[in-house]
Amino acid sequence: MTDPTPVIRVKDIAYVQFVAPDLEVMESFLLDFGLVRHERSENVLSMRGLDRSGPAHITRLGETACFDRVGFCADSKADLDALSATEDFADVRPIEGSSGGYVVSGRDPNGFAIDVIAERKPLAEIGELARPAPVSNSVEGRRRRGEPIRLVPSPSQVFRIGHCVLNVADFARSERWYKHHLGLVTSDQIDLAPNTPVGAFLRCDRGAEFVDHHTVFLLQGEEPGFNHAAFEVVNFDDLMSGHTHLQKAGHRHQWGIGRHILGSQIYDYWRDPYGNVLEHWTDGDLFNNETPPASVGLAELIGSQWGPTSGGPA
Repeated sequence: MTDPTPVIRVKDIAYVQFVAPDLEVMESFLLDFGLVRHERSENVLSMRGLDRSGPAHITRLGETACFDRVGFCADSKADLDALSATEDFADVRPIEGSSGGYVVSGRDPNGFAIDVIAERKPLAEIGELARPAPVSNSVEGRRRRGEPIRLVPSPSQVFRIGHCVLNVADFARSERWYKHHLGLVTSDQIDLAPNTPVGAFLRCDRGAEFVDHHTVFLLQGEEPGFNHAAFEVVNFDDLMSGHTHLQKAGHRHQWGIGRHILGSQIYDYWRDPYGNVLEHWTDGDLFNNETPPASVGLAELIGSQWGPTSGGPA
């Protein structure tokens, strides 16, 4: 059920943040994954995609590797003030670093740290893509004539972060919290049996504006934990080139390549050096307030339209 009077309505996911004992090791993997360095200090590594929204993956130096928090974007500082007035969030404070802006931090019912940011400065223009989508030929149209495709081997070009998946201890309580505090709405609910929901794909509520099928996926588990975070790459060839690059670099592949049923995106999952699962994806669904929520079963959740049907993220 949608909360008719949420505290705010976030407009997108901003970043995921981790703790790791070696920033060099993490950065080496993330460069192979297709992110680029935003800022680096002795204790913090910030990586971004090719869009202008700022850091999408942050790592803080620490003895024990772990997932730290997920950040979301709000429309204004007034939204942050509204969250700060609730018992689950602290005071609004300035963001350190060149991006500027403001952040308010809180915790969800599972103990996950949640940041909501606003008024972060956009990055400079990104310029041309290093590997734009090639013109394709098909039976529906033969548009590429006299020009062969010659892809240059390289990592994927990550454009932006798209969503985060969290395993939660109490799905119903968690769903209420995210809908009330952040204004998220349901795209697909996962039912173990009729009227027995165990998870939901939640998207931002931007009215008539089309947004990603999901920004957060909450899934009932035995205990709370990070499941994975997903990053949009430029196109299918870009995803495949990145797969080959990561494979040759000796990184650990988790699942893929395939096309999901829910969300429809083409996916490819990898593990970073500390076991965190990160997904490359492209060609996902876009929904708006005219798209009704759906209830589906576990088969749709774990199934693929093509590609593997087992071995997905933990």
